Amino acid sequence: QVQFVESGGGLVQAGGSLRLSCAASAVTFRFNVAGWYRQAPGKQRELVASINGGTYYEDSVKGRFTISRDNAKNTVYLQMNNLKPEDTAVYYCNIVYNRQTWGQGTQVTVSS
Repeated sequence: QVQFVESGGGLVQAGGSLRLSCAASAVTFRFNVAGWYRQAPGKQRELVASINGGTYYEDSVKGRFTISRDNAKNTVYLQMNNLKPEDTAVYYCNIVYNRQTWGQGTQVTVSS
């Protein structure tokens, strides 16, 4: 059974940084398109970044977020810099074109 465990969220002031991690079991990230999603209160879940051979970023995070992958650890990361209050959300990882059961996510709260 595929499982994702996200971690690294927290409370940070605007302009601060966080690094999220997502460890997976029963699926290998390097053979798939791995993505980070977020869901803010009252909004739909959205894809913010993905990685396979290349990377994709949603416009609002370009230049601030960096997705990376450690194949040996089967873990994907999301480095988030210059955080803004509108980045406040629960962040999840998943396989983009073959989505699996969602993990518990990690809460990111950015105060102004």
